[in-house]
Amino acid sequence: MVNLVAAGDGARIRAEFPRAVRVVEHQWIPMPDGARLAARMWLPEDALDDPVPAIVEYIPYRQRDFTLPRDELIHPWFAGHGYAAIRLDTRGSGNSEGLPMDEYVRQEQDDMLAALAWIASRPWCTGACGMIGISWGGFSALQTAFHRPPELRAVITLCSTDDRYADDVHFMGGCLLRNNLAWGGQAQAYFARPPDPEVVGAVWRDMWMERLGNVPFPVAEWLSHQRRDGYWKHGSVCEDWSAIQCPVLAVTGWADGYTNAALRLMAGLTVPRRCLIGPWAHGYPHLAVPGPAIGFLQECRRWWDRWLKGVENGVDGEPMVRLWLQDPAPPACEHTTRPGRWIAERDWPAPGVGTETYGLAPGERLVKGRGSGGIVVATPLAVGTLAGEWNPHGIGPELPVDQRPEDALSAVFDGGELEDDIAIVGAPRLRLRLVSDKPVATLAARLESVGPDGVSAPITWGCLNLTHRESHETPTPLEPGAPFDAEIAMNAVAQVAPAGHRLRLALANGSWPLLWPAPERANLTVDGAASALELPIREPGPLDAALAGFDEPEIPPPPGVTWLRPFARSRRIVTDLATDRTELLLDKDDGAYRIESHGMVVDQTGWERQSIVEGDPLSNRGEVGWRIRQERGDWTVSVEATTVLTCDAASFHVETRLKAAEGGEPVFDETRRRAIPRDLL
Repeated sequence: MVNLVAAGDGARIRAEFPRAVRVVEHQWIPMPDGARLAARMWLPEDALDDPVPAIVEYIPYRQRDFTLPRDELIHPWFAGHGYAAIRLDTRGSGNSEGLPMDEYVRQEQDDMLAALAWIASRPWCTGACGMIGISWGGFSALQTAFHRPPELRAVITLCSTDDRYADDVHFMGGCLLRNNLAWGGQAQAYFARPPDPEVVGAVWRDMWMERLGNVPFPVAEWLSHQRRDGYWKHGSVCEDWSAIQCPVLAVTGWADGYTNAALRLMAGLTVPRRCLIGPWAHGYPHLAVPGPAIGFLQECRRWWDRWLKGVENGVDGEPMVRLWLQDPAPPACEHTTRPGRWIAERDWPAPGVGTETYGLAPGERLVKGRGSGGIVVATPLAVGTLAGEWNPHGIGPELPVDQRPEDALSAVFDGGELEDDIAIVGAPRLRLRLVSDKPVATLAARLESVGPDGVSAPITWGCLNLTHRESHETPTPLEPGAPFDAEIAMNAVAQVAPAGHRLRLALANGSWPLLWPAPERANLTVDGAASALELPIREPGPLDAALAGFDEPEIPPPPGVTWLRPFARSRRIVTDLATDRTELLLDKDDGAYRIESHGMVVDQTGWERQSIVEGDPLSNRGEVGWRIRQERGDWTVSVEATTVLTCDAASFHVETRLKAAEGGEPVFDETRRRAIPRDLL
């Protein structure tokens, strides 16, 4: 996934740098099998006389057009401070040769190892390399480090994960995320885009036809691995923390979908490492919202200077973990900023974070100490419509809103009024003893702060496919009527719950449309005496007051891009009272822009429709479509991909149609279908 937004609003534009920069618009990097990968490079003009370390961002998102608006706000800045900055497209993407590939395959990693060796051997390079990237690029950095290439001396990984099954866009708590379809449908169109004739020449059309005939079927492929099998273990660096031998800076934001991995990396790795978590959504912290944005490029430079140039600048003596402790804010589908303050810890897990335990009791009570009684969780299918997106990008109505309508349909447990502010820092855990009347069931848990006015503001949430209560690798069906124990780990957070508010725990049988529902509606009974909510509570630490502030956000001069149509996002929830059908309607217009340096126009629009009929979990249906058009002069191409996911009690059914046109005339049209057995899902 990639955030196209070239924000930069409020950032200081820096036009002069210590070293003059030249741009290499196209550079072939050879692979051992004869294929060539396409790179765009920013180099200090005098790098041949005074070689520099290299910083590489490696993703399949087309450095010549699609990510160019964002790349220009990052990589020239690095080059101006004495680094070779390189945007490299993976095999089969952009202008790189070869066929498009699934996520994180071994070929992708082998190619990166070869590219690093080539880059390090250039006369303008000192031989020291770093990798930076967000989302796919953050994964790539960690996965490359896992192979210990001698050229790779440090990485900066943003909004990524160490565990591709447990904490990525596909599954959460063993539950199928809607994003598996949303991202897979989008990727289908991304994989199908042609190379640029201005770069590859007359062979562009042959390359395009070969790509179209070999586009992966991502939704079906990912859905065919419903357990944490070898497919997901590959590329999950948590399989062997010791494999990573270079320093790691892990960065994310509390509004992002990847809130957990950065802290796990701190706990698992043994190399020099730092963690930075701000209020941001899925974006680079000098561009991202909610704010405050920071001088992230300056932070990167300090990291690179220390580990790629050997500058003793004190980075390795700073606190390991730096977090934005969020103050309360009225829930809203969009935030431009989140109030709060920076806190720090020397280590993680932090010795200064204790545990406060609450029991669950009848009468909708969250009590100190041991709970009691039996509480039934039997909620409507469409609970969860106000939960927002799993992975907000800061570009529309994506965030959760007031949860009172959801709470009215959920099993809720309220605590008493807080006498003092408390800081919840870390991952809350919900330990449960349950009874189910069905062999497959889902439980979703929301932690909220309820103000004196009754507004219910979400703090964090978690979910669990209860057949995965013991293992994601070997799930087992529930025995109806038999008690069992389960634990839900909620997403990590740093959030103040203020005095005068009440904590609320809300339980539901799912979270639609974020989670695909279980095949049957289940009634769950919670044993309050054997269940508990454990909150990580932090007291103010001595490092907090001594923290130095960040520099103001800074960017190089913005690129020559003319926006022909702006971004637009809409999100609607529609319920037909006659049929009891609820729909999520998303329209995603990524706008249109022209790149003035070479005249390419990029135009991209997408849409998503999810629907379900109350009382019938097998009625759940998802449909995702994307259309991407590129043109320059009399050259016009477009791709359109539509993917539909439905189910019955035994199987998921995936159908995708991929169409392509040149000059308005169809050149490709293929439909693929696949039935995938449900595996305790």
